[in-house]
Amino acid sequence: MNSEKVASHIVNWLQSYAQKSGVKGFVVGVSGGIDSAVTSTLCAKTGFPTICVEMPIHQDANQVSRALEHIEQLKGRYPNVSSVRTDLTAPFETFQKAVPASESTELKALVLANTRARMRMTSLYYIAGMHSSLVVGTGNKVEDFGVGFYTKYGDGGVDVSPIADLLKSEVFALAVVLGVPDSIQKAAPTDGLFGDSRTDEDQLGASYDELEWAMKMQNAGKHNTDFSDREKEVYDIYIRLNTANQHKMQPIPVCVIPAHLK
Repeated sequence: MNSEKVASHIVNWLQSYAQKSGVKGFVVGVSGGIDSAVTSTLCAKTGFPTICVEMPIHQDANQVSRALEHIEQLKGRYPNVSSVRTDLTAPFETFQKAVPASESTELKALVLANTRARMRMTSLYYIAGMHSSLVVGTGNKVEDFGVGFYTKYGDGGVDVSPIADLLKSEVFALAVVLGVPDSIQKAAPTDGLFGDSRTDEDQLGASYDELEWAMKMQNAGKHNTDFSDREKEVYDIYIRLNTANQHKMQPIPVCVIPAHLK
């Protein structure tokens, strides 16, 4: 991949979309991870006003420090970049007290993780509405179209998705040419939705390199009978997640009423 040309293509695409949409700029949630760092940098390079939003909810200290480092670096490089910090910890705690309790600790943790993502989406759209701007998605191809590793109407609720056709390895390659801080490039990917240091690999059971491989194998029509033991395990993980999360990747089903019933 020619990273420089890909970056320029995305920047031009964002500029063109913003101009056609008649908006003033972009709003990006910045987490301290590679995807949001690359996305916000691409938006900054358009010259349009770009607002980086930090939205901690009992956040791991390392994630917060990486996010702040990136935001300050970006503001120093691009005069069109500004930032907003919206601490959602108190609203999140209020929400927890207002909803029914759960008997399953594991299920409750997952549901509340998704709730964090949806609260952040609501905050991003509020800020975007106040500034007549677009909410920019930070999902990559493996997450959005491979394993569905995102929250429906959370980080999946966006106006544009500039890096959704890039594999995770390609996002890392863009980070190098875009000058993303080393601390972010070297950090293990994490969604930061559980308030601890668990990584994406901890949750998924496979690394992004492995999942990229499995995605390519599926697209090539391969089957797990062709693989070694670890490859079979990874391929099965990928197929399980891809199947279970199709509801995120497909359009919302609409019940079409036959004409003779109307």
